[in-house]
Amino acid sequence: MSVDSGNARLEEIAKRLLKEFEDGNKAGQEQTSVRELLGWYSYARRGSYIVNVIGNKMEELGLRTDPEFRFSFIDSHISIELESEMVGGIASSESPTDPTIRIGTLEAANTIPVSAAPNEPIKEALTKMVLGDYSQLPVQTSPHNVAGIVSWHSIGTRLAHGRLGEEVRDCMDPYQVIAYDAPLLDAIPIISEHGYVLVRGEKNSISGIVTCSDIGLQFMQLAGPYLVLSEIEGHLRRLVHRKFTAEELNSWSRQENQPEIKGSADLTLGNYCRLLQRPDAWERLKLNIDRGVLLSTLDEVREIRNDVMHFDPDGLSPEDNRKLEKLAQALRDSARLGAH
Repeated sequence: MSVDSGNARLEEIAKRLLKEFEDGNKAGQEQTSVRELLGWYSYARRGSYIVNVIGNKMEELGLRTDPEFRFSFIDSHISIELESEMVGGIASSESPTDPTIRIGTLEAANTIPVSAAPNEPIKEALTKMVLGDYSQLPVQTSPHNVAGIVSWHSIGTRLAHGRLGEEVRDCMDPYQVIAYDAPLLDAIPIISEHGYVLVRGEKNSISGIVTCSDIGLQFMQLAGPYLVLSEIEGHLRRLVHRKFTAEELNSWSRQENQPEIKGSADLTLGNYCRLLQRPDAWERLKLNIDRGVLLSTLDEVREIRNDVMHFDPDGLSPEDNRKLEKLAQALRDSARLGAH
């Protein structure tokens, strides 16, 4: 499948929903998932390009998703529906979809946690924690009902005071819980203080548990590429520092409508690509590597940067992460061996 086939699928859905409305019936919905929607376009992740393609096509067709596909967990169910009534072919205006990032976008919030029962022997709960490498377990009497939380901390404090009982109910503490659609930023202080938060799903059952480790992993997934890109740009800046005048940088690398470049600190990845395409500029760097290969890699990294700079809850693909790290490592080696 391709972008064309994905657009055709949305056009079919829009045509059906609009006909239902025009026939006097309440327009239905097309049930799918974020992953399936991306699959119609032969994509597996929500990069900035494909998100914009789908979003623009839906806007053109008067469609929307509920919840918003850009910010939902990739395997969550969504419905495609008419965005507004069509009057004379013109869509009436509606409030834009709320772009708030919710805790429900995290995989951990969509993974039902291993739990313990109140009357369970404490040894059994400890074994679950050891084998699963869990720091805590929710104590539940049903998928909907939580009695408390049992953790290494709750067990350790009771052991230290000689009050360790035989059952889980004797070692549990009050629990922390947050709604599935709560803003992620509201959850982080709770997780930071308590080490976890339970997530209550749309059907009022516990849909997941998000821990400090999950937040750390999410941070690395989203912020890690920023740091690597910053390092790459720093190495490139070092390579061109004081080798070109401001006039040359403006003449050889400045993009149309870009502000005046006053020095190497103002260069973007696009500027570096334009600069190094000039054989005379390349000669000044005196690098014993192939210019074509480096430029090709820089152009790929420039495209990846576009996805990094637009929030993508799925993060970069492993392949794109490897491309960033390999270029960063090559530039590190260049600096270590004295290229300047």
